[in-house]
Amino acid sequence: MGVTCFTQEFATPVAPTKMFKALIVDSHNLIPKLVPQSIKSIEFVEGDGGAGSIKQTNFPEGGHFKYLKHKIDALDTDNLVCKYSLIEGDVLGDKLESIVYQVKFEASGNGGSICKMTSEYHTKGNVELKEEDIKEGKDKAMGMYKVVEAYLLANPDVYA
Repeated sequence: MGVTCFTQEFATPVAPTKMFKALIVDSHNLIPKLVPQSIKSIEFVEGDGGAGSIKQTNFPEGGHFKYLKHKIDALDTDNLVCKYSLIEGDVLGDKLESIVYQVKFEASGNGGSICKMTSEYHTKGNVELKEEDIKEGKDKAMGMYKVVEAYLLANPDVYA
């Protein structure tokens, strides 16, 4: 098994605590409401949202994928850090064992925040990943961040 790591950062005018609450803590409620055409539902199949919990994301019928499961490895609400692993689902395909993500939100000087994300792709066997192999997934994740950002900017009292 090999491990390929990628890091990315992006800035947002939304405060770090609001982004963390929306994208991490309450994502199972918010995301399906914002993008029902992409995500049918997100539910906890184990636990209550803390470390050790497992969330299942279900996709609408007729799409490329049926579901995926994430295990929350660590959740630090004081420091706005979450580490979670994609452990199951057809999105992993025949090349990946799992993907481990670490997301951290930090305050930026303008009242907004910087999101720092590290992704570790754990491959099956001797499979080597190239950045273009995962570009689509990274682009979809960035699209999700932008949708949540727009929602929070349009609704400033949410997650205050």
